[in-house]
Amino acid sequence: MPQRYSTGYSGSENKQVIKVVVDTNVFVSSFFGGNPRKIVDLWKSGQVILCLSKPIIDEYVKILGRLGLENDRELDELLGLFARGFHVLFSAKTPELHVVQEDPDDNKFIECAVALKADFVISGDKALTTVQDYMGIKILTPKKFLDTSMNLQR
Repeated sequence: MPQRYSTGYSGSENKQVIKVVVDTNVFVSSFFGGNPRKIVDLWKSGQVILCLSKPIIDEYVKILGRLGLENDRELDELLGLFARGFHVLFSAKTPELHVVQEDPDDNKFIECAVALKADFVISGDKALTTVQDYMGIKILTPKKFLDTSMNLQR
């Protein structure tokens, strides 16, 4: 079976591949441009590995459907990339954590990050970003992530 993700290095440059979990608000906002779009573009270009779980994908699809984007060509493309394992790690099983007190539903992002040993959770949600760090996993806004990732790639 072909390998679906990098083992930690990309190409001949021996750069560390960054593993990220992207909160639904960032994923949905990527359809409209700005920093969230830049993050999705980093994933599409293989500069970051997107970490996913079933609850995260289910929430992406549910929210995009509510916004009327369920038949959008770009959504179909993204779901196809998920299904093919394009720069994606998928966790079928995640630990049950109780880290985000203000919005317990957001725990799924940290649970996925822990299960797949992600480097970052990227979120615009204050309930998540106030956590800042969990077990060495940094929880950053899109802008802070982009600033940080640029420094890491230098």
